[in-house]
Amino acid sequence: MSSKKPLTYKDAGVDIDAGNALVDRIKPAVARTHRPEVMAGLGGFGGLFALGDRYKDPVLVSGTDGVGTKLMLAQDTDTLDTIGIDLVAMCVNDILVCGAEPLFFLDYFACGHLQVEQAARVVEGIAHGCRQAGCALIGGETAEMPDMYADDEFDLAGFAVGAVDRHQMINGDQIRATSHIVGIESTGPHANGYSLIRKLIELDPEACAPSASGQSLLNALTAPTQIYVTAVLSVLSQPQFAVQGMAHITGGGLTENITRVVPETLGIQIDASAWPMPEVFDWMMRTGSIDIEEMRRTFNMGIGFVLMVPAEQSAALIEFIAQHHGLHAWAIGEVVPHSEARPRVEYVNG
Repeated sequence: MSSKKPLTYKDAGVDIDAGNALVDRIKPAVARTHRPEVMAGLGGFGGLFALGDRYKDPVLVSGTDGVGTKLMLAQDTDTLDTIGIDLVAMCVNDILVCGAEPLFFLDYFACGHLQVEQAARVVEGIAHGCRQAGCALIGGETAEMPDMYADDEFDLAGFAVGAVDRHQMINGDQIRATSHIVGIESTGPHANGYSLIRKLIELDPEACAPSASGQSLLNALTAPTQIYVTAVLSVLSQPQFAVQGMAHITGGGLTENITRVVPETLGIQIDASAWPMPEVFDWMMRTGSIDIEEMRRTFNMGIGFVLMVPAEQSAALIEFIAQHHGLHAWAIGEVVPHSEARPRVEYVNG
């Protein structure tokens, strides 16, 4: 008879009991995200969501994303409670662009060694983001892979599904020359450009040290991505606004994201003086001697989401967003005719 000790899954680095403990820990946070359409609780093999009859001709819209190397900054600075909000925001803001209401969300948490407290903080942040977006967290996966990740490493991915009635979809085909571009403020870099940001922190670590007031650039760098769902869906429900197109400003900045939804026969002109650039972006430029064009195609520069509307509606739209949702917005440019003789995106006044 062999005298060797029988191996267990835990000996290989995977702790099933820790996984069960995590599920128990996050159940209350997940339950708080549920909508009436959710048909099953956490722990099943699949999340069930009854679409019902609220849509006449529903089109399902899906999106997936991660948070990039902002996750490394969150781990380094112990800001794990909000990185889940970033994950939700990056997904739901994307599907919002065509007018879809986010319905439900799933997450994927992969790690080298499952630390229940650490994972719970992240997933509870995801649940908080789902509540902000009005969508249900109906499932997810926790993968413990000791041969893939170091003990203290983990990664995140998110998946959002929404719906919009076919006749209410926004695809940019109504955008016209002279349409105004209304930009809504961001909370900082959101979750893009952090490979560069982390290099800038190495160059100027003192800038991110806490100040006497407790504030520092680190607050702006770790601030969670703004979730625009409530504000934008509210705008879309108002008959006085004819939203022609929208864009979520992520990697590529204003320069590349707006043109993704504007017809190829049109270009955009952006007034760089139309909104105040947050200090965090000025610090990046100074610290890394970064060219303004590089900044504009890497970061959102203070604008996280844009809507295109007829020119005569932009002022009222800006006032509505501020009054009803407490967000700053500005008329940051307009749609213009495009020809091969001019660039598709032009910046003026800076």
